[in-house]
Amino acid sequence: MLTVSDLSLRFADRELFKEVTIKFTPGNCYGLIGANGAGKSTFLKILDGEIQPTTGGVSLDPHERMSVLRQNHYDYEDQTPLDVVMMGNARLFEVRDAKDALYAKEDFTEQDGEQAALLESEFAELGGWEAETDAAQLLESLGIEATRHYDLMNTLTEGEHVKVLLAKALFGKPDVLLLDEPTNGLDIQAINWLEDFLINFENTVIVVSHDRHFLNNVCTYMADLDFGKIKLYPGNYDFWKESSELALKLQSDANRKAEEKVKELQDFIARFSANASKSKQATSRKKMLDKIEIEEIVPSSRKYPFVKFDQEREIGNDLLTVKDLTVKQDGETVIEGVSFILNPLDKTAFIGQNDIQTTAILRAVAGDTDGLEVSGEIKWGVTTSQSYLPKDNTKDFDSDDDILTWLRQFVEHKEEDDNTFLRGFLGRMLFKGDDSLKKVKVLSGGEKVRCMLSKMMLQRRNVLILDDPTNHLDLESISSLNEGLTSFKGSILFASHDHEFIQTIANHIVVLGAKGCIDRVNETYDDYLENKDVQQKVADLWR
Repeated sequence: MLTVSDLSLRFADRELFKEVTIKFTPGNCYGLIGANGAGKSTFLKILDGEIQPTTGGVSLDPHERMSVLRQNHYDYEDQTPLDVVMMGNARLFEVRDAKDALYAKEDFTEQDGEQAALLESEFAELGGWEAETDAAQLLESLGIEATRHYDLMNTLTEGEHVKVLLAKALFGKPDVLLLDEPTNGLDIQAINWLEDFLINFENTVIVVSHDRHFLNNVCTYMADLDFGKIKLYPGNYDFWKESSELALKLQSDANRKAEEKVKELQDFIARFSANASKSKQATSRKKMLDKIEIEEIVPSSRKYPFVKFDQEREIGNDLLTVKDLTVKQDGETVIEGVSFILNPLDKTAFIGQNDIQTTAILRAVAGDTDGLEVSGEIKWGVTTSQSYLPKDNTKDFDSDDDILTWLRQFVEHKEEDDNTFLRGFLGRMLFKGDDSLKKVKVLSGGEKVRCMLSKMMLQRRNVLILDDPTNHLDLESISSLNEGLTSFKGSILFASHDHEFIQTIANHIVVLGAKGCIDRVNETYDDYLENKDVQQKVADLWR
């Protein structure tokens, strides 16, 4: 059991945590959530001892082992993936190297033999004889083929680095597993495997993630970091979000009687519990939800931006025709011979072997072709108008303007060219008061994305092109953007790694390969993933 007692952390200008006391027990997966800057990653670093708290402490039973996924993607460059994974159990790796060093000695003494016997005994107790096989199975489960296990890490792609580091964290069945954004850089197959692994993991997991689908699937509790405290809520992310929003609504409804408010909360819990699926985690959550007390559900301090896209005019008969499109980047062919037709009302998700392909197709259709060689036909319908959110927005913010001035250049209606209107508009996007006077050059990644979304809302185009729009956003902004795009009456072309985002928005899937594509019309993301015939075609396309 991992126990946190009276933990506080103070910096010169603020107190991040205040007298936090909490227990994390085996058999549960805790999703650590909180607004940007609340201290989620910092809390994980306190748990693993990397940061010392101002007061209080963290305790773990003496014989238990903690394992941590860190975002150090370029460590271990001169090691093999197999060795890196086994380093996940530091003592096992240490014992293995120590006994190998003894056996390599030319003057092997009787004392060395006694020491080797002790090391062999400990090695066996730690599961050393199965370690290499277990490490190899983890790597293969995550998509790293056996032929790569003895290559050096510096020969792997960034995505493969992520998978090796994840396998290192999972190796050897740790008693406590800390995961900071574990799905970042993973393909959908690896994410699905990780979800199954965590659902069946018998020990303690604490995870920080912006992937709502992942949190919903694996978590038995949400650990909400708010007001400098951490409060546990049984259930997954959706239950926490909907219950806290309902509690806020009821709290502000002064005309409702207390017993009516309690009844509505009870009905909500009953509905949510009844909808639990049959998975192990969901069954566990249902039992906890049945026992939850009404008083445990409290409003959150979270602020959600207001995201709503309107279109100036509807799209006519034609949206987009792409024929024999080839895109080269830095002299290399990224996609070749791609053809598809998009129709009005299509909300199309582009799925590729890698982000290079999806970014290339979106840049090509958006006309953002600097540094690209594009051939083939891209024909937009005459009634279409496009607004584009690139993955790399560096050049969009290469300016000394403040946010208010920067946004004004995108105003297209006279009545909106007004400080009061623009300040109110920015306020709804969580740029309050003097925040609108911040220089755009110094904004965080999430603030820049919210500025780009503000620009797109002002433009009122009928086609939105978005490349990984949830990148840098917090869960609250992702939820708002998701709702805004779902309700948008125009057409959308986008790429994303967020399962729920794709599933709830897309009605058309285009899968990109090095040569050609697979075009799935009137199909949701889950339909696409569950279609075994299509998945075989995708596997062939990606060979």
